[in-house]
Amino acid sequence: MKGLAENPGAWVKSTYSGQGSNSCVEAVLARGGRIGVRDSVHRRGHRLDLPPAAWVGFLGGLRPPRA
Repeated sequence: MKGLAENPGAWVKSTYSGQGSNSCVEAVLARGGRIGVRDSVHRRGHRLDLPPAAWVGFLGGLRPPRA
């Protein structure tokens, strides 16, 4: 996700979530270089807490939506 390194500690909305959508994925560059991932609808709910290598693997496994 763009913007994580530029804004450590700040949650960043995925650019793939679309404008005006309330159902988004957000990520944060947390202490120790870990990446937090959460659902913007349930911000106080559970979140993923990934080490950098797992984050890279997660992003590598994503595919664009089929047309």
